[in-house]
Amino acid sequence: MLVGGTIGAIIVAVIFAVILITPTTMKSEIIVSDKPIPNAIGEITPAYSKNLSLIEIFEKSEPGVVRVNVQRTDQTNGTSGVGSGFVFDKKGHIITNSHVVKDVKKVVVTFLDGRSYNAEIIGFDEFTDIGVVKVNADLSLLQPLSLGDSSNLKVGEPIAAIGNPFGLSGSMTSGIVSQLGRLLPSGAGYSIPDVIQTDAAINPGNSGGPLLNMRGEIVGINTAIQSTTGEFTGVGFAVPSQTIAKIVPSLIENGKYHHPWIGISGRDIDPDLAKVLNLKDAVGFLVITVVENSPAAKAGIHGSDETVQVEGVNYPIGGDIILSVDGKQVRKIDDILIHLQRAKSVGDEMNLEILREGRTTNITIALEERPNGN
Repeated sequence: MLVGGTIGAIIVAVIFAVILITPTTMKSEIIVSDKPIPNAIGEITPAYSKNLSLIEIFEKSEPGVVRVNVQRTDQTNGTSGVGSGFVFDKKGHIITNSHVVKDVKKVVVTFLDGRSYNAEIIGFDEFTDIGVVKVNADLSLLQPLSLGDSSNLKVGEPIAAIGNPFGLSGSMTSGIVSQLGRLLPSGAGYSIPDVIQTDAAINPGNSGGPLLNMRGEIVGINTAIQSTTGEFTGVGFAVPSQTIAKIVPSLIENGKYHHPWIGISGRDIDPDLAKVLNLKDAVGFLVITVVENSPAAKAGIHGSDETVQVEGVNYPIGGDIILSVDGKQVRKIDDILIHLQRAKSVGDEMNLEILREGRTTNITIALEERPNGN
């Protein structure tokens, strides 16, 4: 896995929850390759606000949720796509997923009362699957949703999703936060860190719609499902609101976001590898490859230069083992990627505590822009 890098093979397909509609069929859109791949949104609701009922959440949020219809540039047979989105501000910015609006020639946004407007694509970021479009709509239709803080979410917390599954506008489902901090293939060769897993039903057409907490605040953008059939099986994913708050202002201002990277690949320390390396605990990340001229290379990070065979299995040895970043323990690669996403930008420095030849040392890396970024 490349840090600020690709994610390894996944067991079942991760399917983006946008729907394609042809004149005769209706089907889910894209299966991600299994190759190694503020201020505010609207208004800020005070932290002490009371929890709402699902009915109250729906009535409060529905006016700010939109249907996003697209005509794809690579389709010549009348095929179109349907996704979801939500109002970002009174200037007409609409947030959706990158995979909903990427490579399209036309975007139409439809509001609750049925009025539709052609939308301009302002920017998108494939690495977080966030897209921004803009409409010149009647001001009364622009009802921005409140932004919550996804870092406050707890596993087991109830949540709700609103969107257009299978083109059925304004549909609401509910469930809980199943887990936090997941890695999700982005389709751009890199993994999206810090993703929310939920069992709230998400289906094709839900892409870009809001995931809401019980105060009616946005805590994520519904993005994908994990399934072998293309239909919801109880495992859905949403990009967290912390990521929205960090990425969207740059998309509006510049049309893109510059991601920081380190430039290493390697593997998590599991019990077998820990035994081979004579480590007490199976935690940390072993650096195997350092990309030439990357920030890691310039900082002097060492990759693995040999392997050892134990019971017929080859294990890499000799590389640096990352134990912490900026004082935060690294148990696995997820911890590095989440820290990069949440706390770091291009040009920042990051301190790595590493284990090298039995001794710990600290190395400071100057973060640069991820290559092949949009």
